[in-house]
Amino acid sequence: MLALRLTRGAHPFVLCGRLLVSAASAGTGFLMLSALSHALAHPGAGGALLRLAWCLVPLTATVYFAVAMARNDPATRPRDGLSSLGLGPAALAGLAAVSTALSSLLGSVVALLFFLHLRGDLTGLPFDGAAADMLAADQPLPLAAALTLLAVVPVVASTATALALRPREGESAPSTPRTEPAAPLPVPTGLPWGVALLATGLAVETWATGGTSRGDGTDVPLPGGAESSAFGGVLGWALTALGLALAGPGLTHLCGRLLQSAKPGAVRLLAGRGLQEEATRIGRPLGVVCAVASGALASTALHGAGTGASAAGPLTALGGVLVAGCALATLLSAGVEARRSRASANAALLRLGARASTLRNAAALRALTLVVVFVPLTWAVATLAAAPLRG
Repeated sequence: MLALRLTRGAHPFVLCGRLLVSAASAGTGFLMLSALSHALAHPGAGGALLRLAWCLVPLTATVYFAVAMARNDPATRPRDGLSSLGLGPAALAGLAAVSTALSSLLGSVVALLFFLHLRGDLTGLPFDGAAADMLAADQPLPLAAALTLLAVVPVVASTATALALRPREGESAPSTPRTEPAAPLPVPTGLPWGVALLATGLAVETWATGGTSRGDGTDVPLPGGAESSAFGGVLGWALTALGLALAGPGLTHLCGRLLQSAKPGAVRLLAGRGLQEEATRIGRPLGVVCAVASGALASTALHGAGTGASAAGPLTALGGVLVAGCALATLLSAGVEARRSRASANAALLRLGARASTLRNAAALRALTLVVVFVPLTWAVATLAAAPLRG
């Protein structure tokens, strides 16, 4: 009940984020139910498991977005005085997990209702039965299997939220004013691993998609007309996305160091210091956005090059929109959280006599630096990923 009350009384931005989590959960649940309907319509085919495996990508994106929204919820942050009421860090992590489960469960219910409506099982509304052929309306729906699939997102999202927000060693102690000088900002250590995973992902894509254009009829159709040989390409893209996510904080920190080099002024100092402070918070979702954008660019170049690849169907388009939407929403949430964390420092600078235009110029320089670095990186990764498919 406390988690429900906190959900009802949350900030409008937090409520909007939870509604987006519900929408992402609904989309992922609908894709899983579509994979179940394909298995019902083709019991002897071997593509049912591959279709379900394709759902791991939107599932991962949904869980990642749900954890990011729970982490940025002000109600989940430990504060002085709450521990005496029994709301310590562990209890707040549990409340965040319950709130995430409620949002995801709402999306799963919407997915089930929408799925039954398009199958024609629920009538009386517009477009009932509009996708009866695609969703195997002539086959009885196993309720236990459907409910099991719909429970995956709430269970995984709430578990991931509880693990991400669990109290670390020393967080239960009350906060005390700092008297010693601030320690140097830690340098993210994931850049070498990110580059290695990025290279591995591109190599896997090159190896796995070498047979995409065989045309011998041995490929298994996947959602939206994709072929089974592209499943290895999805695995390679997943490694590429993980590599970019690991390399993003290191690249962002490096951008901050470059801005502060060669006799910087006040604007460059503020911009560079801000990028270093927010390297992990901004860099990781920015790397994920780059991975999604590079995948979209590679897919567009592939279909536009006349390689014989099948056009994306509605389920593939839904999965792509879902993954891209979760990545962009996570980046936006990280940006809002970064701005909120800098509010006190900016207010102190203004009290000390800094001009507001200086702070705005520093923010613009941070954004421009990230665009200059990550946009060419996205284009390069997309070009390398699409190069083997054009041959």
